Amino acid sequence: MRRADGRTPCELRPVYFSRGFTRYAEGSVLMSFGETRVLCNATVEEGVPAFLRGQGQGWITAEYSMLPRATQVRSPREAARGKLSGRTSEIQRLIGRSLRAICDLEALGERTILIDCDVLQADGGTRTAAITGAYVALHDAVFGLIRQGQLNASPLRDSVSAVSVGLVDNHPMLDLDYAEDFRAAVDMNFVVTGSGLFVEVQGTAEERPFSMQELDDLRNLALTGCRELHRMQMRTLEA
Repeated sequence: MRRADGRTPCELRPVYFSRGFTRYAEGSVLMSFGETRVLCNATVEEGVPAFLRGQGQGWITAEYSMLPRATQVRSPREAARGKLSGRTSEIQRLIGRSLRAICDLEALGERTILIDCDVLQADGGTRTAAITGAYVALHDAVFGLIRQGQLNASPLRDSVSAVSVGLVDNHPMLDLDYAEDFRAAVDMNFVVTGSGLFVEVQGTAEERPFSMQELDDLRNLALTGCRELHRMQMRTLEA
């Protein structure tokens, strides 16, 4: 079976990392999953939120936003409305949890790394692209601290990436674009470490309940996709 863009059901969209995309951020990556583009910038700040002061550990958090013309129809800026949508709050908490899961926060010291994930163009999988790119931006920010002598070793214990899967026309498919996501009877997102451990699994029956066998098929497909994303992250960082 071939999909509309020519991919097989178990194939990722073309994935690209453009490091150092902006000049000033301590880590900056333009992440591309097919036609989805997310700019991930990492900022290092001394100090931690009030609830962590004096505890000898750092913090990693994230903010997520979608530019007004990231989609076919302009969406008003959330800042103009004066509050974040539930979707935005959920995604930025997910990004933060995913990054904290693979970091030794005590080894980071009492500093905060803030990851800004801005969707420049959306074609499905914006949260998974944001997590995958945010790890590379975080890595570059951390190794900047090592080069400056502010850290002796990396607090990163593993890598992390994320991918979407779903049942489209009753076929398990990897890395859904917008059209596929819209048609999916079941839609799932998996966040997985480089060593193959799960950080988070999100799954919804959009049209019908799904079986244990279908869940297993989707899980295995997601693990295959995240293994490939991990290899791409490592090749990017080695370069």
